[in-house]
Formats: sequence, C-alpha cells, structure tokens
Amino acid sequence: ETGSEDIDILPNGLAFISSGLKYPGVKSLAPDKPGEIFLMDLNEDNPRAVALRISRGFDLASFNPHGISTYVD
Repeated sequence: ETGSEDIDILPNGLAFISSGLKYPGVKSLAPDKPGEIFLMDLNEDNPRAVALRISRGFDLASFNPHGISTYVD
C-alpha cells in the first residue's frame, strides 16, 4: 500500500520486507505512518504480506527502515 524499501528472502521461502522509508527530498506515500516490517510466506498458493508486531518499548514513531538483511545460524 505504501511501497516497500527492501526485501530479503530466506532459503525456506520466508520473505521479510521493510516499508515506510522517509528520505528528504523524496515523496513519501504515507508521511504520517511509521515504518513497518512485513513477513510473506512465498510457499503459500496466494502469499500475502502480514505486518509483524513490533515489541513494546520500541520507538515506532521514528521507525524509518532503510534496507533489511537476515542472519541464518
């Protein structure tokens, strides 16, 4: 809905998507909405992005994700 900034796909087909980047001089599709991280299971027949709940105590108002990467141990 407001565009994604980056995506990282794990070997098991789970995709993590960062969204909500606000950058000076670049039009934001949702300037008053905080950034989000979505999860999408690409193994599903009709995959859809689901917003992940971010822990309490995190400053969501200033969350401005730029890029995303994962570490698999």
